[in-house]
Amino acid sequence: MAEALISVLLEQLASVAYVHVGQEVKLVLNAKKDVEAFAANLELIRTMLEDAEQRQMEEPGVRNWLEKLKDVSYEMDNVLDEWKTKILKQEVEKEEEHGRSTSLVNKKKKKAVCFSIPSSCFCFGQVPQIITLDDIAFKIKFLNENLDEISRQGKTYNFLFTERMISDSEQPEQEKTSSFVDKSIIFGREQEKEVLVRKLLNESSQEESGLLVIPIVGMAGMGKTTLAQLAFNDEDVNACFDLKIWVCVSKPFDEIKTAKAIIIGAKGVIPNSNTSQDLFQCMSESIKGKKLLLVLDDVWTEDQGKWEKLMFPLIQSGAACVSRILVTTQKQEVADMMGARTHTIYLERLSEENCLSIFNRMAFFNRKKDRELEAIGEKIARKCKGLPLAIKTLGNFMRYKEKRKEWHEVLNNKIWELEEVAQQVFQPLLQSYFDLAPTVKRCLLYCAIFPKGHLIDKDYLIELWMSQDYLYSKGNIEKIIEKIIGQRIFDNLVMRSFFQDFEEDNKGNIRRCKMHDIMHDFLRFLTQNECFTMEGNDTMEPLGDKIRHLTLVLAPKVTLSCVSFSNCYLRTLATFDSKFNVVDSSLISQFKYIRTLNLSGNYIEELPEMTGELVHLRFIDLSNNPLKKLPNTVCNLYNLQTLRLERCVKLESLPQSMGKLINLKHLYVWGCSRLANFPKGIAKLRNLRAIDQYRVGGGKDDHEGFTQKIEKIYDDAFIFIDGELKVAAGEGEKERKSRRKRVKA
Repeated sequence: MAEALISVLLEQLASVAYVHVGQEVKLVLNAKKDVEAFAANLELIRTMLEDAEQRQMEEPGVRNWLEKLKDVSYEMDNVLDEWKTKILKQEVEKEEEHGRSTSLVNKKKKKAVCFSIPSSCFCFGQVPQIITLDDIAFKIKFLNENLDEISRQGKTYNFLFTERMISDSEQPEQEKTSSFVDKSIIFGREQEKEVLVRKLLNESSQEESGLLVIPIVGMAGMGKTTLAQLAFNDEDVNACFDLKIWVCVSKPFDEIKTAKAIIIGAKGVIPNSNTSQDLFQCMSESIKGKKLLLVLDDVWTEDQGKWEKLMFPLIQSGAACVSRILVTTQKQEVADMMGARTHTIYLERLSEENCLSIFNRMAFFNRKKDRELEAIGEKIARKCKGLPLAIKTLGNFMRYKEKRKEWHEVLNNKIWELEEVAQQVFQPLLQSYFDLAPTVKRCLLYCAIFPKGHLIDKDYLIELWMSQDYLYSKGNIEKIIEKIIGQRIFDNLVMRSFFQDFEEDNKGNIRRCKMHDIMHDFLRFLTQNECFTMEGNDTMEPLGDKIRHLTLVLAPKVTLSCVSFSNCYLRTLATFDSKFNVVDSSLISQFKYIRTLNLSGNYIEELPEMTGELVHLRFIDLSNNPLKKLPNTVCNLYNLQTLRLERCVKLESLPQSMGKLINLKHLYVWGCSRLANFPKGIAKLRNLRAIDQYRVGGGKDDHEGFTQKIEKIYDDAFIFIDGELKVAAGEGEKERKSRRKRVKA
C-alpha cells in the first residue's frame, strides 16, 4: 500500500536532502533551489497520503497517482544513495592513500572537477574515482520537475489533509455489531465459551474486589464477537445478571457516545445538558445497584484517560464488585492498558474438522450434497487455515456455484484474487492495517516476500527491514537504536496478532514465528503491484518496472541469469527451497539497485566478480551453499550491513580486504568448518554489532584488541585461536577470565 511505503520513504528522503546532501548539493552542485523545492513538495504530498490511501481502494485514478509518486520517490532515493556512495568510496580511498603519500593521486585530483569530502560521511560504493557532479545535479533537477507535476495532479483530487484526518469525528465508522448470534454456524468454540462463562459467573476474590474486565484478544476474523455473543446469550449468564448491555465501540473511541449507549441500554433518559459530568452522573444512576454485564465490542483505544472516564461512573454506581466488563479487541495493548492480562482469553485457529463443518453448513444450505463437490469443498476449507471469517465467507460464496468447474476454479485461485471474497475477508484486516503507524505498515508489507508457512526468524527479519532502510532514524544514534526500533516493531505486530506459532528461547523471548495464510494472502493483495512470487517451473512473464521484490520458490537446478528477468528496478531477490547452481554475471548488471539478496540453500559454488558493482547492496545471505571463496570485489560493497555465510562447509577463507566493509554490522559464519583464520583487516570494522564466531591466529597479534572487544560485547560469539575454541557463547565473565588466563599462559 502506497501510504506505508511513501510516508516512510518521504520522511527519509526529506531528511537526506538536508542532512546528508547538505552543503555539497547546495553549494557545489548549485542545486539548492531544486533540493528545497523537492523537500517542500514531499511535505505537501505527505499531508495528502492518508486520504489518498483510503480512496485508492475504489478510485483507479488515485491509485495511478500513488504509483507515479512511488516511482519518482524510489528514483530520488536511488540517486541520493548512489551519490552518497560515491562520496564515501572516495573517502575510503583517501584513508587508504593517506599513509602512502602518493603524489600521483593528488595530481589527478587537481585536474579533476571535484570537492573536498567531510569526514562526517559514512556510506560507500564502487564507482569511478571522480564524482560526476553535473550528472547528479541533472538527475535531481529532472526528478524535482516530475515530482512538481505529480504534486499539481494531486491537487485535482481534493485530498483531505492529514491535520483534518487526525480528527476523530471525520474518521469513518465501522460496521456495528449486535448481541444476536447465529447459532446454526457455531462450531469449535465450546471450550472457549465454557471458560468465558465461568469467568463471568465466578465471584470475585478479595484481591479482585474492583471492576473485573475480561478481554477477548485475537486477529481479525477469528470470532471474537461471536464468542462474546455466545456468552452474552447463555442461559446461566442471563440468570446471573440484572442488566446486560451490548455496545459496539469500534473506531474512533468516544467515551461520551459510549456512555449514551449505556444509558439507553439501561432504559435511562439521556439528560438535556451537554456536559460530560451530567452525562456520566446519569449513567451511574442508570446502573446503580444492578449487577451489570457490559460488552464493549471492537475496542481499539489505548488511551488510559478515556478508559478511566468511562469506568468511573461504573465504579461510582456501587456495583463494581459484582459487575463484569467483557471487551473484544485485536490489540494486546488494549488488554494491558485495562490491567486485565491475567483474565485475557486468546482465540486460536479452528480445527480442520470444525472448519469443514462450517463450510458445509454454508455451502450446501438448501441444496443436495454432491460427493465430488464435497471433496473439492474439503480442500477449499483447508485454504482458510482455521480462520472462521474466511470459512464462512467462502462457504457463502460457494453456495451459488453449481458447476464443478466453478468449484475447481475457486480451489486453484488465490483468495486475494477472488474480488468478492477478498472484500469481505480483508475488510476487518484493513482496519488493523490502517491502525498501524507508517513505519510499522511498511515492515509488515515486506513480509509478503516469504512463502506461505515459512518459519520467520525474528533477528533475520529485522536485518531485512534494516537493509531496506525501513528502520531509518536521524542522527548518529541510528547505529545504536536501529535494532531496538526493529524489535519494537516486531513486538507491535505480535501484540496485534499479525504473527502466530511462536518459538521461544530458554528465556521466553520469541525467536521465530509464522504468519497465518489468510494474513499472507492479505499482504499479497496489498503488495500485488510490487511483490511477485514465482514457483517451480512456472513460465516467467516480464515483471514490468513496478515490481520491487521478487521471490523464487522451488526453482530447479539451473543458472540464475538475466534471461529469466527483465526488471532492473528490483530491490529484493530472495530464493527459498531452490537449486540454482550458477549466478550469471549478466544478472549483476541487470539488478543494479538491489539492496537485499538471499541466495541461501542453493548449489552455488562461486559468485561473479561483478558482484562488487552492486553498490546499493546491504544484505547478502549465501548460507548453505558449497562456496569455496568469495570474490575480492565483495569488499567494495561499502553499504553492506549483513553478510550471512552459515554452514558453507567448503568455504576456506574470507577476502583479505574485509576491513573495507566499514558499514558491516552483522557477520555470521557458524558451521563453516573449513574456514581458516579471519583476515587482520576485519578488526577495522568499527560498526560490527553481531558476530557468531571469530577465528584468529594465536599469540599477540593485531587481533588481540578486537578479540577482547568481541568477548566483552558479543555474548553469542565463539572465539577460536589457532583452531581451538577459547571463548564459548553464553559464558559468564568468570569463565571468560579463566579462559583468558589459560590462553596467556
